[in-house]
Amino acid sequence: MIQLALEFFGTGSAEPAPRPASVPVQAAPAAPLRSVLFPASFGHPQANREVLLGEARVAYLLQRARRRSIGFVVDADGLSVRAPAWVTLTAIDAALQEKSAWILRKLGDAQLRQQRRQDARIEWKNGAVFPFLGEPLTIVLDAGHRFKERGAALVDAPSEGATRELHVALPLAADPAKIRDAVHAWLLRQARAHFIARLDHFAPQLNVRWTRLRLSSAQTRWGSARSDGSICLNWRLLHFRPSVIDYVVAHELSHLRVMDHSPRFWDTVATVVPDYKELRRSLKDEATPSWD
Repeated sequence: MIQLALEFFGTGSAEPAPRPASVPVQAAPAAPLRSVLFPASFGHPQANREVLLGEARVAYLLQRARRRSIGFVVDADGLSVRAPAWVTLTAIDAALQEKSAWILRKLGDAQLRQQRRQDARIEWKNGAVFPFLGEPLTIVLDAGHRFKERGAALVDAPSEGATRELHVALPLAADPAKIRDAVHAWLLRQARAHFIARLDHFAPQLNVRWTRLRLSSAQTRWGSARSDGSICLNWRLLHFRPSVIDYVVAHELSHLRVMDHSPRFWDTVATVVPDYKELRRSLKDEATPSWD
């Protein structure tokens, strides 16, 4: 029997002539709900297969793998399918049809998240605002470098009700790419310091030992852990409030005790982050800025 595995990491001012009273005005037919919820097509950049799911055309990446079941993964790229070599294409198509509602829902969710990220794109200039630890942070270009830190420095809000400021040692006419790179370099330093502090906070509570921290720039994966104690965390996590970051840190450290997502794993996470379910939803639902 084939088993399935699902994953989710105005042009003018003239008015139209009035209609004669004898001619009834008919409302335009409502668009089918499915066409409103789902675009006509979804495509994976490395797609090698295509399937029609309901009214949506889905181009997906099919990979053969040494595994016992068909696995579906939906991420920012689209749908990927991993299947054992012995499973026929007909069987894969049947499995896709069986799980079409789940696949289309996840593809729609992924597309919506991607659109929110594009809407949150940062315009790299003096006065631009981006989220830092869940709070807005305003970029202030400071060519005089009137601060001690290298490249950029965090400054308290200039007045009550104002946002905190990140002073960057660049002139007002600086190229947007240079501003972005300076802010990125500052964020990487902040990320490493913040993550190390939280790893050191949670590791003793979980009775584990982490050995190395690596920063990631992945678009869809927030962290990972290896059995040798090495931890990988996405620097983009600094856009979230500290409690969300703590959930990801505790999640990865918990993998040093349980290397799967079994009930025992989630029980382990709950010992240090009891409200992990709510924080996990925030991680999925809140949009982070696009740095592309």
